[in-house]
Amino acid sequence: MDRPLSHGAAVRVLASLFRPVEAETPYGGRSVSFEPVGSAWLTCGTRRRIERGEGDQRRTVERLSAEARADARLAVGRVLRFGGADWDVVGLDPLRPGRLRLELERVR
Repeated sequence: MDRPLSHGAAVRVLASLFRPVEAETPYGGRSVSFEPVGSAWLTCGTRRRIERGEGDQRRTVERLSAEARADARLAVGRVLRFGGADWDVVGLDPLRPGRLRLELERVR
């Protein structure tokens, strides 16, 4: 199921940008923390909700396309935090000189 969650004009927001940092725990496990690397203004498009999974194990994934200024700190695998949620950067596409389209996802 793929359906839009919001209608209307694009929204501009200031997002904090984080990079994941992996470390080994004292017990031999791995932990991930997030280190701030900056911020970015985003022009957000429409959110879309899809469901993924097999059988009874289904989960809701929200997708969002956003536009931002080209910045070397914006990279796949980083996290943008805005509106009280963390969004994973899963894709980057150049739009025109100096601008990028970001594909963002979060699991609910």
